[in-house]
Amino acid sequence: MNGYIVHTAENGAEALRVYESYKDEINLLISDVAMPQMGGATLAQQLIRLNPEIKVLFMSGYTNQGIVLGGTLEPGAHFLQKPFTPSSLAQKVREVLDGVRNE
Repeated sequence: MNGYIVHTAENGAEALRVYESYKDEINLLISDVAMPQMGGATLAQQLIRLNPEIKVLFMSGYTNQGIVLGGTLEPGAHFLQKPFTPSSLAQKVREVLDGVRNE
């Protein structure tokens, strides 16, 4: 995708295993907020403990405001609402990697 190497996982536990295998290559976690077994926020917290420098982008079909107000995500978390286009995903990924805040 746009020159990035992408590793995929079906759930949070698998994502942690993928991270352990490729930790020197992974700079960004893109995760759905709501996932079975382990939610995206929990996954992000665990990865941040392993690598405080990792960037995180959450996505969801719920609105950002609803998720933040519901306590699922911290205010200011990078977020992309579904549905999105490939170009809007690519733009948001670049913003997150560059440390740009548009919330």
